[in-house]
Order: sequence, then structure tokens, then C-alpha cells
Amino acid sequence: MDAEVIEPQEAVSTDRLIEAYVKIRDIRTEAKQEFESKDEEFAKQLKVLELELLDICKAQGADSIKTRAGTAIRSIKSKYWTGDWESMYNFIRENDAFLLLEKRLHQTNMRQFLDENPDLKPAGLNIDSEYAVTVRRSKN
Repeated sequence: MDAEVIEPQEAVSTDRLIEAYVKIRDIRTEAKQEFESKDEEFAKQLKVLELELLDICKAQGADSIKTRAGTAIRSIKSKYWTGDWESMYNFIRENDAFLLLEKRLHQTNMRQFLDENPDLKPAGLNIDSEYAVTVRRSKN
């Protein structure tokens, strides 16, 4: 599926612009699906190799093994989460441990809050708005 390249200086109808947009988007979707399918298989293969290397490290009591091809390093990776956000937030507040949270705003909730409270704006809040175009395929 090849998309026709449209040079920006050409006078082109809106119909052709949207047609080209839809074609290119379809090509990207197809390419992404193909990549993700292949990548998933590679990830499975890597996981098998990682488990083998972990077994070798464990059997040898080693945290790293160096070879001509490279070095395998065994380490502990921890992930943290909570099933009780209310308790976690209280803990963070009581211990002044706000550094345990990531510094980002929930975009949808912030927009909704500002829509519902037009006279309230937190100090330091920055807003970057721009026009965007959404293209939907015609149902032919």
C-alpha cells in the first residue's frame, strides 16, 4: 500500500489531502502491527535466554558473567504499587514524603476541574493549547 507524496507547495483539493492522510495512517497502522508482532516474538525469545542466564548465575553464585560476546549482570529490580490509594496518600502526607509521587498532572481531570471551576487556577499552572485536526474515514 503506497501513499502518494504531496508536496506542500502544490494546490491540492481537501478531498485529496484527506485521502492521502487516511492512506498514510493506514500504512503506519499496518507497519506498526507488523513490527509489534515481530517484536513480541523477539521479546519471548529474549525472556527464555534471560531465564537461562539467571539459572547459570544462580548455579555459579555469580552476579555477573563476562564472555567474549558480552557480560550478563544479575540484579534485583523492584516495583512498588499500592492497592489502597487513600491509605498511601495519608501515609505520604503524614510523613511529608511527597517525593514518593511523580510530578505530573492528570490531563483529563485537570481540564475537567478547570471547566467546572473557571475562577480557580492553581499558581504556577501552565497551559499550552493548540489546534489539532482529526481525520475520520468516510463510510463508503
